[in-house]
Amino acid sequence: MKILILGLPGSGKTYLAQRLQPLIQSAWYNADKVREMAGDWDFSNEGRLRQSERMKTFADFESIKGRKVICDFVCPTEETRKMFEADVLIWMNTIEAGRFEDTNKIFEKPMQFDFEVTEWNDKTQIEIAHALNTK
Repeated sequence: MKILILGLPGSGKTYLAQRLQPLIQSAWYNADKVREMAGDWDFSNEGRLRQSERMKTFADFESIKGRKVICDFVCPTEETRKMFEADVLIWMNTIEAGRFEDTNKIFEKPMQFDFEVTEWNDKTQIEIAHALNTK
C-alpha cells in the first residue's frame, strides 16, 4: 500500500509521517531526505516531476515487497500526484500558504483524497492508522 501525505511546506506532513509510521509498521520516505540523497534541489516543473518519479520508485519497491510505505512530500500538482499513483492520499490542509511563494503559486488542492487533516490533535495519527490497518 502506497500512502502519500501531501500538502504545502509547513503543513505537518513529516510530523504526521513520523507518528503514523510506527503505528502501521511501514517504510517511510521523506522528500527532503530523498532530495538530499539524490543531490537534487531543483524545484522547477521538471525537477518536481523528477522528484515525484523518484519517490514513486522507492514506494513501488516497498509495495512490490508487500510492505506499506509512506511518502511525505508536497506533490503540488495533479500531474505529480497522478505520476506517483498513491493507493491512499492524505491531504494536510492545515495552512493557507506555505513558506515558499513559488510553491504556493503552483499548488493545486487535491479534488480527491482519502483523508483530510484540517487541524492537528493527538489522535489524528491514531484515527488514520486504525482506518489504514483495517483496509
